[in-house]
Amino acid sequence: MVVSRIKYSIIPILFHVITSCNNHNNTFLGAVTSATPEASTAGEEIFLKDGNAIDVAIAISFALAVTEPAMSGLGGGTQVLLSLKNQQPIAINGTTLSPYKTPISIKDTLTYHRRSTIPSTVKVLDYLWKNYGSGNVSWEDLLKPSIELAENGFVLGEYRAKVYHEYGEKLKSSQFSVSSFLIDNRIPQKGDTIKQPELAKTLKRLAEFRAEDFYNGEIAKKIALDMQEHGGWITIDDLNNFPAPKELKPLSVEHRGMMVYSQPPPCGGWITLLALNLMEKLNKDAVLTNEEVIKALYIAHNERNKKPVNNLTTYDSILKNKLSKSYSKKLLLNEQSPSETIVNKKTGETTHFSVVDSEGNSIAVTSSINAYFGALAASKDLGFLYNTYMDDFIFEDPDHPFAIRPNAMAYSSMSPSIVQENGKTVLVLGSPGSSRIISAVSQITAKWIEGRDIQHAVTQPRIHVSNNTVYHENKEDTLSLSKEFLTEFDLLLKTPSESLMLQEKLNAYYGGVHAIAKENGNWIGIADPRRDGKSIIVKKSNSNE
Repeated sequence: MVVSRIKYSIIPILFHVITSCNNHNNTFLGAVTSATPEASTAGEEIFLKDGNAIDVAIAISFALAVTEPAMSGLGGGTQVLLSLKNQQPIAINGTTLSPYKTPISIKDTLTYHRRSTIPSTVKVLDYLWKNYGSGNVSWEDLLKPSIELAENGFVLGEYRAKVYHEYGEKLKSSQFSVSSFLIDNRIPQKGDTIKQPELAKTLKRLAEFRAEDFYNGEIAKKIALDMQEHGGWITIDDLNNFPAPKELKPLSVEHRGMMVYSQPPPCGGWITLLALNLMEKLNKDAVLTNEEVIKALYIAHNERNKKPVNNLTTYDSILKNKLSKSYSKKLLLNEQSPSETIVNKKTGETTHFSVVDSEGNSIAVTSSINAYFGALAASKDLGFLYNTYMDDFIFEDPDHPFAIRPNAMAYSSMSPSIVQENGKTVLVLGSPGSSRIISAVSQITAKWIEGRDIQHAVTQPRIHVSNNTVYHENKEDTLSLSKEFLTEFDLLLKTPSESLMLQEKLNAYYGGVHAIAKENGNWIGIADPRRDGKSIIVKKSNSNE
């Protein structure tokens, strides 16, 4: 007897910047967009193994740790916003913590190992797999793509090469086991293949022994020993006692009929949502003008600096007030003046990626080692860079709510976000870029809701406001600003460095938004052209065998 059966063949649809798919049929598996083609491909591989969006996110995060080492890695922190089957999102607080031995009275002169908080990324990814993975893909399979990338190498893309060109000398000057990120002690260039054998060994051990080894096993012992030998403050007790990530209720506002969710403290989601409220108050119906965007960002960032959320664990009542429509109205009526920046004092970098699947699951993940190439230090045996989140505390002011102290969370700008319409997810996004995260995510969210065109929203020039300084990605846009407007807020116009630009009028200084949007029944994925990323839509088609 001949038995006929249906065979499913997987056909990935690949484009560099933007991809789309109608998911009103049974061929759609999912969509991914991340900052490197290798990481997006790793996510695709997990969809092929019948993984869900959470499985895919884990594989992408490990692959980014290999292929974008200047931005994130095993030594960093990870924040997650996820929605399960179009339900209200869940915020997973994957903050890092300062070590127990952190002194209170200290100057802002930390270097190398002392710049690192206790890493959270590995514990967050393990938590996601145990609690929200599909059950169809093993932990070992999720790490397989990253192990292969570390062993066999990846080809350095143009943006990552520019980062090496800009910051490679600092990395090269470090004496703390950074050779894995160089090629024969030279700074890698575009097209070079970077192999990381030490990191491959660490990933293999994680694949076998899971996160337990990072916090309680051999990896933990090597981290603690490296810290002890080089003056770092992280101890074996810090790693043993590091808590599991906490699930929190996300912050939310209604914007033009849609619900926008973002990450609560210690993250910057509340400033992102406040900026959205201000934009809506300034212009409810028509297309936002540059002056309206500037005014909203100016007020929102100033609110963060002048009246921050001082308690990073008990904040419900204060944020209910700050995110009310009446509070935005009040801010717009009050006279505004610039303030001194009290957070994010140093230039930071990060990575963000987004994933959706056919079951209605969506996940926005922002991960970082904070500064470019983190602390410029790694264990010779482990092959990953430590983070610099200790930089984000306040020094020499022990009474300040964000003062450096033991077992504390650093204040962050991370704003992974999800937008829902009629109870269903329609937009997943986030960005790297320190305080520019807030400016990028709020602008793109507002402009996408306004026009339902994610390609336009992501690729058009952006604006950032810091204190009374306005940064225009498109210099020609400054010509439209009236003298009266600039004088009213005492605004200065400034152009940031263009050393990391890949194409004219698109500067990575303004973030790297990786978003997936639902437009006319289609999922549209876009990788920000300011970086090396790729979006991938994975479909399956039926064929008779």
